[in-house]
Amino acid sequence: MKVLIQRVKSASVRIDGKIFSSIEQGILSLVGIEKGDTESQVDKLASKIVNLRIFSDEQGKMNKSLLDINGQMLIVSQFTLCGDCKKGTRPSFDKSEEPKRAEELYELFIKKVSNTGIKTATGKFAAMMDVELVNDGPVTFMLEA
Repeated sequence: MKVLIQRVKSASVRIDGKIFSSIEQGILSLVGIEKGDTESQVDKLASKIVNLRIFSDEQGKMNKSLLDINGQMLIVSQFTLCGDCKKGTRPSFDKSEEPKRAEELYELFIKKVSNTGIKTATGKFAAMMDVELVNDGPVTFMLEA
């Protein structure tokens, strides 16, 4: 499981030109589910992300978590994170989980984050989406479990 997180001032998802969901200050999480990923990996990453100290304190140091700032999270499924670009010029998606299982784990990730009290918004699984964001920093991290 791979989750690319970006600290944002705001972020939104558009589907067919219409706003589907949006957040204010918080984290945009792009979630890639790979074959063999488990519920325990979902638990681990959801907990890690909401507690990761990537927001500035009064001295400008990254010392506060999403929970500390009462931030929000936009969670978007992105199977292309599982793409392998090592060979040739066309990515291979052989490592990506089958859609049914990937959606189950994606929905579980949303539930785990939401259960922490974080206000969550989502994309739509398997839809073509336009994701807009105002990156804060920029601050971007790749987490894997």
